[in-house]
Amino acid sequence: MNKKVLVAMSGGVDSAVAALLISRGGYDACGITMKLWSDTERVTDSYSGISNSDIDDAAAICKKIGIEHRITSLGDSFRHSVIDKFISDYKNGATPNPCVECNRAIKFGKLLDIALEMGFDSIASGHYALIEQDTSGRYLIKKALDPKKDQSYVLWSLKKDILSRIIMPLGSYTKEEIREIARREGFENAHKSDSQDICFIPDGDYAGFIMKNSDCDFPCGDFIDTEGNILGKHKGIINYTVGQRKGLGIALGRPIFVKSKDVLSNTVTLCDNDGLFSKRLTASRANFIACDGFSAPTRLSAKIRYKHEESPATIIQTDTDRFVLEFEEPQRAIAKGQSVVLYDGNTLVGGGIID
Repeated sequence: MNKKVLVAMSGGVDSAVAALLISRGGYDACGITMKLWSDTERVTDSYSGISNSDIDDAAAICKKIGIEHRITSLGDSFRHSVIDKFISDYKNGATPNPCVECNRAIKFGKLLDIALEMGFDSIASGHYALIEQDTSGRYLIKKALDPKKDQSYVLWSLKKDILSRIIMPLGSYTKEEIREIARREGFENAHKSDSQDICFIPDGDYAGFIMKNSDCDFPCGDFIDTEGNILGKHKGIINYTVGQRKGLGIALGRPIFVKSKDVLSNTVTLCDNDGLFSKRLTASRANFIACDGFSAPTRLSAKIRYKHEESPATIIQTDTDRFVLEFEEPQRAIAKGQSVVLYDGNTLVGGGIID
């Protein structure tokens, strides 16, 4: 009896080809699309509302492949685990990465639970990463072969005990190869553009989204320098992120950047470019995949943002879920709330949330 695999399908070309590869790889495949959020109606865990173009695209691909397509509604779970946390983090002066939370709690959390309840053995996705088993039997997440598309960074929070249930068939392909497969199969979404923004904020207006979807108030306050001198007024702390230069609305006759934000004093500290660099960070909510932890300082490499280049660093674990990271070279604009992700060569070791 073939292994039953539920394929998460977003309507895009990556998950479409993932479904094709799973179906042709000897598995009993079924596609599923999650309805998570809508600007025009309230999506719950039991009501998905009207269809949309992504659902229709995924359904059309499944029909073409010859597999079943299902829809599941996870609006309540998505709001609680992703959107509410996103708003709370911004309210507390952090710069969160909601994709990390969505992968942990929704795509490989709730959806995996649904798959197992339905009688499926595994779940597959269109992520560009590899899941492999080492000689000891431990499952590992490794970088995709295409460094331009590697998505291992947003997978660091997955618990290692679920990796045996996850298949990522695109990890050994380039994006160009995936589009060529889609064109060859006659998929209508072969040329569909990749999503570049947070799915629930397609226009990139984070502050506007938070103001619309919460009762938070973000009053004007002071821009200050690193010595506490007032430089001008800001428009509300939510409108700024660490490292930001454009849109500050203040002219000091030289390039100036956001260094930090203080919610209690409602101040935004500005500095020159050199003031953005630091060699040390602390992180919490640590999750280790390739090991069980670190009993001694260990040299690895780390990324402090998704598009950031890796840099050599030494990890010192200070508690079960906390660690300090000392970089060999200063890093620019380390931001509270972002993920710091650890690697040993091509292997994702783990990560944490920057304090």
